[in-house]
Amino acid sequence: MQNNPVYKVIFVNQDQVFEIFAAKIYQSDLWGFIEVEEFLFGERSQVLVDPSEERLKGEFAGVKRSYIPMQSIVRIDEVEKEGSVKVSEAKGGSVSHFPVPGAPSGSPKS
Repeated sequence: MQNNPVYKVIFVNQDQVFEIFAAKIYQSDLWGFIEVEEFLFGERSQVLVDPSEERLKGEFAGVKRSYIPMQSIVRIDEVEKEGSVKVSEAKGGSVSHFPVPGAPSGSPKS
């Protein structure tokens, strides 16, 4: 019996770090994006509810596919099984955006 791969994707979104699990990830036909499909959320039988997991379930409810910019990706790991998803505040300072050719580097010119 072949196990289906599970991927842990960590990315930055609006000064927050999202850690999600998905069954499928690949480079998008849209240049500079990673496609993430089949989000996995742990089925909990406990009474305890994790607010960050519930928030992410709500945010990705009804989403078939998500396109995440490559420069927002912190890390992608193939793991044995899904864990709990997380949202945390970005601490800043250690990760910066990769410079994009042709992007303005100073103040806007009129």
